[in-house]
Amino acid sequence: MPHRVVDFFRSSTHSLENQASILAKNSTSATPRRRYSPNRVAKGSRSSGRASSRLVSEDDSDDAAPPYSPRIKMADSRASSFSSDSKEHGHHHHRISFPGMHFGRSSKETHNSPPATLDWKLESPPLVMYGDAETSSGTLLSGQLFLSIKDEGLEIESLDATLSIRVTQKKPFSNHCVECANQHTELKKWELLQHPLAMAKGEHSFPFSVLLEGHLPASLDGPLVSISYDFKAEAIPRSKGGLLAPIRLEKVLDVRRSLPAPETPHHSVRVFPPTNIKASAHYPHVVHPIGNYTLALRLDGIAKLNANVKTVEYWKLKKLTWKLEETTKTVAPACGRHSPKLGEAAEEQQSRKGVMRSDTRVIGEKTLFSGWKSNYTSATDSIVELELDYSLGKNIRYACDSKSRDGTEVTHQLMVEMVVSQEWAPVNKPALVTHTGVGRILRMHFSTILTERAGIGISWDNEAPPIYQDVPPSPPAYPHETILFAENSIAEVIEPLDGTDRGGLSRSSTDTVAGGHGGASSRGS
Repeated sequence: MPHRVVDFFRSSTHSLENQASILAKNSTSATPRRRYSPNRVAKGSRSSGRASSRLVSEDDSDDAAPPYSPRIKMADSRASSFSSDSKEHGHHHHRISFPGMHFGRSSKETHNSPPATLDWKLESPPLVMYGDAETSSGTLLSGQLFLSIKDEGLEIESLDATLSIRVTQKKPFSNHCVECANQHTELKKWELLQHPLAMAKGEHSFPFSVLLEGHLPASLDGPLVSISYDFKAEAIPRSKGGLLAPIRLEKVLDVRRSLPAPETPHHSVRVFPPTNIKASAHYPHVVHPIGNYTLALRLDGIAKLNANVKTVEYWKLKKLTWKLEETTKTVAPACGRHSPKLGEAAEEQQSRKGVMRSDTRVIGEKTLFSGWKSNYTSATDSIVELELDYSLGKNIRYACDSKSRDGTEVTHQLMVEMVVSQEWAPVNKPALVTHTGVGRILRMHFSTILTERAGIGISWDNEAPPIYQDVPPSPPAYPHETILFAENSIAEVIEPLDGTDRGGLSRSSTDTVAGGHGGASSRGS
């Protein structure tokens, strides 16, 4: 047993280069040649490695390895033996290819580009409806659709464009029903090509325009429903073999509504029984998504004199919180499969036509513990005054006030909540304040309209020139005295549109009068 241990350590001190050389000699001495196989080579290397280790341990056990000889890893030795074996026998490694599989992008791949492209350009200003749904005249949409032909003489079968409203119910009447969740209403369709036409290479423009009526809703993206205006154009090219793949263009329009703001702020007064506290507030009724607004608040009646016990009771403001709330209401309609059937009761039919959805969320809030002015000098002159600045929160989603015919409505309100506590003190010593432990919460709600800014824009009907029907039949006729005494009468050059003037003179009579007047003057001279 000890001699085996010694042989093992002596064999381990030999470098792997000797083992690799022994493997090469054994491989050359072998007569049978077999086809290269990785598994077989691995097995042979293992067996030859074992044999070489035995030979070294038995024959060369007294020779020690050089102290600074380089050591090679087993993987390197195997690789060198494989390469030497393949070189000696003339074997070459071939790359395995899979013709049916493609990894990555090849230069031989060709991508078929469409023979034409579609693009557009809006020429109208931003789509803003001025005024509410009852009084607004709507907004004008106009632009051009560009069809760029890449091949000469390409035939276009048809070119159409549509504008539609897409309403998406996020909480539909029936869950997992696509028809209940999506409703499409087509507003306008343009047939830009009446018949197939072969077009030359280059860019071709097609104008389009439409009036969006004032009762239509503005674009909306809320927690319950989203409303968007989709513009789609489609061109179908034709080749000798038949119709090609259609060329499409899809765009989403942003339609807004701007409501006018009153010149004076609103004034609201609120009394909180059983106390004598009276709150008076001045605030703007219309606010915009960007900007800060101020609410001026004054509290009166916060002190009360008890003559019997000679004490004064105070209501002191401890905390104030304001919130800007947004309420969305919509009716989720039922599709054809879920609509009421004939023969059902009237109440059941009404309930199955649609279901009312409502959601309220906070789009801005803040809590204050100071920042107001208090005056508790006497029971009659005690007041609390403050100016509250409020606005929408940063990076928050909002929806402007709107109301459409399908039942969708968005409203806003400003909620102010105040926490007051009761204290009392002697009349002669107002500094000796004692807390009674009584507190109240005072809440006020102010109706607020959130809308987009109008900027310098006005409604399209106010800036457009008068239409043909508004033009009078003709300019006003010149009076009879002007024709008689004018040296260079305009009637000699321009004929009245109605044929006669107010004096009942025609063109011939006017010329006669003018000529007679001229003759009289020549004789007088």
